[in-house]
Amino acid sequence: MDRTQKAEMVEWIGGVFDANTVVVVENGGLTVSEFETLRADLREAGASMKIVKNRLAKIAISGKAAEKLSDLFQGPTAIAFSEDPVAAAKAVKKFAKDNERLKILGGAMGEEIMDEKGVDALASMPSREELIASIVAAVTSPAAEIAGALGAPASNIAGILETLETREAA
Repeated sequence: MDRTQKAEMVEWIGGVFDANTVVVVENGGLTVSEFETLRADLREAGASMKIVKNRLAKIAISGKAAEKLSDLFQGPTAIAFSEDPVAAAKAVKKFAKDNERLKILGGAMGEEIMDEKGVDALASMPSREELIASIVAAVTSPAAEIAGALGAPASNIAGILETLETREAA
């Protein structure tokens, strides 16, 4: 790797830490096929993984909030990253559960630095899609009840109004 490529790599790594949630892992002992399986799992979850040179990663995060992670870049390391705050953490945790040779070292989410337990906690949170689905369900549920009440015969509506009036009087 020549100087230009190294400079581009440092800039790229810095950009990844600025724009994404990043999980730092120790990938020593993984076979090529296991690593490719992990990458496929990450792609499916909307995340990516890159093996990085430790020295370049330390240079890239120097002066940033993620600089506290520089001690993690020793030995064979890789970074998993995603724009969705929980996608990379979930996929890495799921893979690490079945494969002891992948060790989660820590991570960063914006200016928040996480240790292994922090990454585990992040992985247990609902994803962006799950949150959107629960919000949509919460919003549409009352609307469905109103629509059902409006479609009911007038006698049912009158009964509901009478019950409400009785409750208010009591």
